[in-house]
Amino acid sequence: MKATQFEFRFRLIIILLLYTVGFWAPWTWVRGGFALPTTTAWLAVSTTLAQWHWMRIDQATLLVTCLAILFGFAGAVLRVWGTAYLGASIVHSGPMLAGQVMAAGPYRYVRNPLYWGSWFFGVSVAILMPPSGAAVFLVAVGLFYFRLILAEEAFLAGQIGEAYAEYRKQVPRLIPRLRARIREPDARPQWLTSLLADILPVAYPLCLAVLAWRYDPRLLVRCLVVCFGLSLVTRAFLPRKQKQSIGEPPGLTGGL
Repeated sequence: MKATQFEFRFRLIIILLLYTVGFWAPWTWVRGGFALPTTTAWLAVSTTLAQWHWMRIDQATLLVTCLAILFGFAGAVLRVWGTAYLGASIVHSGPMLAGQVMAAGPYRYVRNPLYWGSWFFGVSVAILMPPSGAAVFLVAVGLFYFRLILAEEAFLAGQIGEAYAEYRKQVPRLIPRLRARIREPDARPQWLTSLLADILPVAYPLCLAVLAWRYDPRLLVRCLVVCFGLSLVTRAFLPRKQKQSIGEPPGLTGGL
């Protein structure tokens, strides 16, 4: 079930394709041509909660909006926190890399904080997709992240050996520990570089928090595209030097 080397190397392209499928939802196209979706997961979930008489439509819309913003900021925190300790050049590396085990920052609590951050970011974006597109996207991208995790773990186990095996015993793969079992090592997080490397998951939740109250999905999609373009520009100016400590192998490029 683990991802291939080809999938890992071209993971950004694959993830972008999954985002595209989620937004366009081709299975909803009308016969004989393409038609833009008439609703979004944002509206559909809010309407469903109101129809089930759980809350009024305005309360439901506010709830969905706040949850999307919270997921977005949670994703940004995990991405920036993880990248600051792992190193932006490692996170954006094409091939898999292995050095020493990184067990600092979020890697003391869970082995894959970057993937959690990426998936949380995806949840905040998925509200702008058509309902079925959002559902398919979240399942598909979650499965792809998990396959990447399995591939990276197999690679690190073969490259690092006993040290990584011991790390796996102490730190869970996906469900974080509330209290770390590993003592905080001497590590210097690169916060500024991390912010620049993950400008997309940082900037988009800010746009969502400011503009979501206009309830204009098309405006937010344009903001998402602008944030993604900005992330490509900032990444071009990041240092290429590889950091030699690794706990979680290379994460996903640009926060996707």
